[in-house]
Amino acid sequence: MVARMGHFPFTERSYVARNRAIGQQPAMFHATTPSGQAIAVPGRRETVVLLAGLMALNAFAIDAMIPALPAIGAELGVAEDNRRQLIVVMYMLGFGVGQLFWGPLADRFGRKPILAIGVALYAGFALLCGVASSFELLIAGRVAMGMSAAVTRVLVVAMVRDLFEGEAMAKVMSLVFMTFMLVPVLAPNIGQAILLVGPWRAIFLVLAGYGAIMWLWSFIRLPETLHPEFRRPLSVHAISGAARTASLDRLSLGYTLAMTAVFGGLTAYIASIQQIVFDTYDAPHLIGLVFAAVAAPMALASWGNSRVIGKYGLRRVGHGGLIAFVAITALHAIIAHLIAEPLWLFCTLMGLTLMAFAFTTSNFATLAMTNMVAIAGTASSVQGVVGTIGGALIGLVIGQAFDGTQIPFLIGLAACGIVGLIGVLMTERGKLFGAIDAMADDGSVKT
Repeated sequence: MVARMGHFPFTERSYVARNRAIGQQPAMFHATTPSGQAIAVPGRRETVVLLAGLMALNAFAIDAMIPALPAIGAELGVAEDNRRQLIVVMYMLGFGVGQLFWGPLADRFGRKPILAIGVALYAGFALLCGVASSFELLIAGRVAMGMSAAVTRVLVVAMVRDLFEGEAMAKVMSLVFMTFMLVPVLAPNIGQAILLVGPWRAIFLVLAGYGAIMWLWSFIRLPETLHPEFRRPLSVHAISGAARTASLDRLSLGYTLAMTAVFGGLTAYIASIQQIVFDTYDAPHLIGLVFAAVAAPMALASWGNSRVIGKYGLRRVGHGGLIAFVAITALHAIIAHLIAEPLWLFCTLMGLTLMAFAFTTSNFATLAMTNMVAIAGTASSVQGVVGTIGGALIGLVIGQAFDGTQIPFLIGLAACGIVGLIGVLMTERGKLFGAIDAMADDGSVKT
C-alpha cells in the first residue's frame, strides 16, 4: 500500500497524528514533510525488525562472549574466575556512560547520522578487541565497544518515541524487545559454534561483520524520524534543561529507578550464569542449552505482552509482571536454600523469572518515556545512563558474591525485585494496577 500525507502545521499534536499514520502502514509508503519533501518510510514490520536488530548488537556483544570467558582468561593470563566477569561488566559500564552523549547529539543533529557514527565505531572497536594482546587492552576495547553500542539503546527508544504513542508505543516496544530477547537464545550457541572452528577472537570478527550489516541496512532504509521542530541546540543550558525535565518528571524518574533495580538482577544473571553452570553444576557443555531454556520464555512473554497491553493497560500488565518477579525470585531463593536444587529446576524457575521480567521492562520503559516526546533523545540518554550504570553496578556486587553456589545470586535477584516494587509504589503513590491509559488531546498519556 502506498499512502500520501498532506502538509501538517507541526504542533506536537499534529506530529503525533502523522506518526500514528506512519505506524499503521503495513508496507513502505511515502510521507510528505512540511517543506514538501517526500520521504520513504518502512512499514511497521520492517521497522520493528530493523530496530530490534540494532538493539541486538548489544545483546550479541554480551552473550556471545560467555562461552569464551575461560578461553580468554587462559590466553590472556587471567587466573581468577571472578575477574573474568569484567569482560561483561566493563562493557556494560561503557554502555551506560556512552548514553550520556548520544541522546543530546541525536536531538541536535538527528537520529540517522548519529546512529551511523555509533554503529561504525562499534564495528571498529570489535575488531580492536579481536586483536587485543593483553587483558587490559581487551577491557579498554570492551569499554569503548560498549560506549559505541549505547547509540542503539538511546536511538531505538527515541525513534519508537518519535513514531508511536501510548499503547501503540508499548506494543512496538514489546515487539522490539521480543526480537531483541531472542538473541540470548542464539548468542551463546553461536559463540560456542564459533569456538568449535576458531579461537575466541573470531567471535569479535563476527560481531564486527554484524555491525557492518546493520550499519548498511539502517543507513539505506531508516528515514530521519526527528522533526526539525524538536531539534534542540547543543548547549549546556539546553542539555541540562532537558536532563532536568527527564529527571524530575514523576513517571520518568520513578519508572527509571524501578527498571534500574530489576535490570541489576538481569546483569547479575548475565555475569554469574557461566560460573553457575560451569562450577556449581559442573556442566560446561550445557551452557548454550541453559541460555536457550531460560531466554526462550522471556522472548515468548515479550510477544504476549504486545498482545495483552491493549486490553489490560500498561500499568496492570507491568505491575503484575513485577509482583510475579518478586514472588518467583523469593520462592527460588528459599528452594535453593532448602534443597540441592537440580539444574533443570534452576532453569525452570529462572525461565519463569525472566518471563515476569519481560512483562515488566518494556511497559516501564514506555511509562518512563510518556511525557518525553519533545526531548526523546536526551530523556532516553538520562534514563539509559541511570538504568545501565546502576544495573551494572548492582550486577557486579551480586556477581562478586559468587561462592560456588547459586544462593547469593538468587538472594540478590529477589532483593532487586523488592527494591523495584518499592520504587513503583512510591511513583504511583501506593496505588497499583491503574486503569488503561487514556490519550490526552496533546498526544500525551493521561496518568
